[in-house]
Amino acid sequence: MNFLRMDDIDLTGKRVLIREDLNVPVREGVVANDTRIRAALPGIERALQAADRVIVMSHLGRPVEGVPVAEQEEYSLRPVADHLSGLLGREVTLLKDFRDAATLDGMSDQLLMLENVRTYKGEKGNAQALARDYASLCDVFVMDAFGTAHRAQASTHGVALHAKEACAGPLLAGELDALERSLSSPQRPMAAIVGGAKVSSKLEVLKNLSAKVDQLIVGGGIANTFLLAAGHAIGRSLCEPELVGVASELMQSVTIPLPSDVVVATELSTTAQARICDIAEVAADEMILDIGPDTAGRFAELLETMQTILWNGPVGVFEIEAFSAGTRRIAAAVADNRGFSIAGGGETIAAIDKFGVTEQISYISTGGGAFLEYVQGEPLPAVEVLKQRAVSA
Repeated sequence: MNFLRMDDIDLTGKRVLIREDLNVPVREGVVANDTRIRAALPGIERALQAADRVIVMSHLGRPVEGVPVAEQEEYSLRPVADHLSGLLGREVTLLKDFRDAATLDGMSDQLLMLENVRTYKGEKGNAQALARDYASLCDVFVMDAFGTAHRAQASTHGVALHAKEACAGPLLAGELDALERSLSSPQRPMAAIVGGAKVSSKLEVLKNLSAKVDQLIVGGGIANTFLLAAGHAIGRSLCEPELVGVASELMQSVTIPLPSDVVVATELSTTAQARICDIAEVAADEMILDIGPDTAGRFAELLETMQTILWNGPVGVFEIEAFSAGTRRIAAAVADNRGFSIAGGGETIAAIDKFGVTEQISYISTGGGAFLEYVQGEPLPAVEVLKQRAVSA
């Protein structure tokens, strides 16, 4: 991809502003899961090695824009700054009002953090005045927050327009490299696994992937619509009858293997009585909640032959043990594959974590919405502006 990377720019003695995605769960003033913070460490540490000053900025949750953090303390980045300080073994100074340039210039601190950017008026609307204020803080802007790259906001897009230099951090560059490897120039054969509740929520993903992959495995409620399109009775299973025509068209454009056996129940609960049956034996009062063992085995054998696998979404209600076997088998098959595998999306990452295969997946994306938009072929505004800056550099 044609954009500048952090390693392409000499950071010696410069002021570096890094946009990270540190939107982590905080409970009772303490970071509950620091996965995203740890993912941001390489970019921050690289900047600290050379730069005169490093300023980190991020959002946290969904605060009211334009209302100071003092009036909505639950959205303060203080717990994140404290946690980052512990990981780095050095002080992280949190700035409540970064616009006080005189105070900022008088500081000797090398590592600073801006308060939650979503509390500043104009952030979401990509206000250029705010973007210029951000840019005035630095000589080099580093966009390293893949999880927000699909949003054109002042801290992701606007600042990159106005900073003296702009580049991608190692996390963002790594995400884009992995996605390009799997979608633009994949080793073949390639399979994609797309699960979820509704075809409509991932329709563009399915359409885009159907033109790129050799095998498209669908799961969850999405699979039910395809089963209905293939003429199978699916009882009370979640589906979208209005999209049966779309499902039929997709099945004509790419190979989509469908379940031959499924796990059903008359209710969705932790106490539901699960039953394994042939796809032709689903009763009128039953719901399909997982793929059956024969289907899982068939899908696993198919995945074993793939050189590239992209995974987004479980194939069943894996959160409930009775309906988790299918996703467990898929997770194991992706983990055992000797080719290149990339996985993304909240539920997918939760399944990967639950079934203990994190270390065996080639690349796990940190972005949810950004991952999906890239997979469905949409340009990411924060990446596009980096490309523009690279051309003009």
